[in-house]
Amino acid sequence: MSPIAAVLKTTDTPAYARGYQRLLEFAHQHVPGRRCWALEGTGSYGAGLAAFLADAGEQVIEVCRPKRPPVRGGRKTDMLDAVRAARDALATEHVFQPRMRGAREAMRVLLATREGAVHASTVAINQLKALIISAPDDLRADLRRLNRPAHITRCAGLRDRPALSTEHRMTTRALRSTAQRVRHLQAEARDLENEILHIVRQQAPELLKLLGVGPITAAQILVSWSHPRRFRSEAAFASFAGVAPIPASSGLTNKHRLNRGGDRQLNRAMHTITLIRMRLDPTTKTYVARRISEGKSSRDVQRCLKRNVCRQIFKILERRTQPNAEELPQAA
Repeated sequence: MSPIAAVLKTTDTPAYARGYQRLLEFAHQHVPGRRCWALEGTGSYGAGLAAFLADAGEQVIEVCRPKRPPVRGGRKTDMLDAVRAARDALATEHVFQPRMRGAREAMRVLLATREGAVHASTVAINQLKALIISAPDDLRADLRRLNRPAHITRCAGLRDRPALSTEHRMTTRALRSTAQRVRHLQAEARDLENEILHIVRQQAPELLKLLGVGPITAAQILVSWSHPRRFRSEAAFASFAGVAPIPASSGLTNKHRLNRGGDRQLNRAMHTITLIRMRLDPTTKTYVARRISEGKSSRDVQRCLKRNVCRQIFKILERRTQPNAEELPQAA
């Protein structure tokens, strides 16, 4: 597209290496010299093209999904979406660079897989509790006063007794199968967490020294942050994390409200750090008590704390040793 957002030429190519090369040759032919690629979905369907263009030395920026026409029956094709994405990139004051791959992508896939294992484990534990509640009286009596870990251990070791009724034997089998599934999923989650911890120690060991920051929260912060200079400022990172206050003043009322946007996984990591510090850090406890005495609500205090945590983490990440120039994407 030209600087005035006029469409010069359009094309489409298949999404594999040969198609990417064909697209790059098309750009060399019709847009020689300096150019910028605006890509949508650089973390999913556009990841292959983004990596190919970055390796070729092209300037790549990430754009959100283009807005659909507000009228009913609005036109929608891949070509029209590409034009909308290019025009949105031209109109955007601040652009994002695509996230890096490598160690960051390794942490992302491990986090997603661990989250799936934890979720499946929770479902299996709830199913185990429901089976215990409806189990025959003699079987339920043996499990009634045990806590959850003991429930899992006892149920995983249950054995069939041929002399008992079919209901009792099948319930025993269901309890054993479900408990063994829980143990397998929990072991899988622990193994994945150890892998995540190993990568975090290699990439940013200083994060683990902060109170409230564990391997999972540290990995999520690194996945969302990606690389130095991706965010133009600490305020931009806070806005991306959804912890920047949003003005909600009117007349003589001067206040701010919570930000419901941004990266919600990063926001959850900041929230977890804040809760741990509110419970364990004496300085944070003093701060919370002082702000509440000034008339702040508990939510407002948490918002302020998350903003401070975000500022501290951003400064640590940006002060880290800068990677080599060839490892960084081109600045937008």
